[in-house]
Amino acid sequence: MSPPSSVAQQKLKHHIRHECLRAFKTAIPLIISFIPFGMMLGAQAKMKGMSWLELVLMCGVNFAGGSEFVAIGLWQQTPPLLMIVCMTLLVNCRHILMGVTMIPICRRQPVRKMLLSFFLLCDETWALSLQDSYRRMEEGYREPFSYPYYITIAISFYITWIITALLGLLIGPLLGDLTQYGFDMAFPAVFIVLLKGMWNGWRRGIPWACSLLVACVVHLLIPGQWYVMAGAMTGLLIVLCLPPSFFEINHAR
Repeated sequence: MSPPSSVAQQKLKHHIRHECLRAFKTAIPLIISFIPFGMMLGAQAKMKGMSWLELVLMCGVNFAGGSEFVAIGLWQQTPPLLMIVCMTLLVNCRHILMGVTMIPICRRQPVRKMLLSFFLLCDETWALSLQDSYRRMEEGYREPFSYPYYITIAISFYITWIITALLGLLIGPLLGDLTQYGFDMAFPAVFIVLLKGMWNGWRRGIPWACSLLVACVVHLLIPGQWYVMAGAMTGLLIVLCLPPSFFEINHAR
């Protein structure tokens, strides 16, 4: 008869395998959507004269697609590093809000482990993990946040992003303008799918709609990437100004 510790270890290994497989199955459609998006980034990097090493370092250290496109747009033979850093910080400021929303669902996890894991946090990983945690919460799980689920999705996206960007650097110029194949639709299509998956009623959609409206107005009136911060701050202010009961799912439905 197996000792209790051995049985517990086997159950834990089975649970981790199950969660990793479940996460990978969930991530497959978005992994596929990363391919054209990453290839566009790589192709643009090639046109700007970036080397494969510079591209890998940028994708690996700053894992945030929007700010990477901004950085490549500013890239020159002598890159304006201070401007690139400032614009990257501006575009990536939304990650602060994303991290804050993750705190209530992963508070039982070790802080040091989560801080390291948040390095891999991107919009898609955040949306899928948050959606899964809310589902587990409704189903009565004691621990709503599944770390194996989160880290499997995060690593899958991270590796896919770097590989597809390199692929775009190598073969993107041979294909010419990638937008003629509809590759530029990958980014909005991904977020439409994420929006659909996280929809919980029109009341919770009000901050999203206000953020979108303000971001569009700022984008039309003010040059640069200020619309990113304006949209994020608008959504945050709407949530802070309205009472929590307004966003309760039972009321929203």
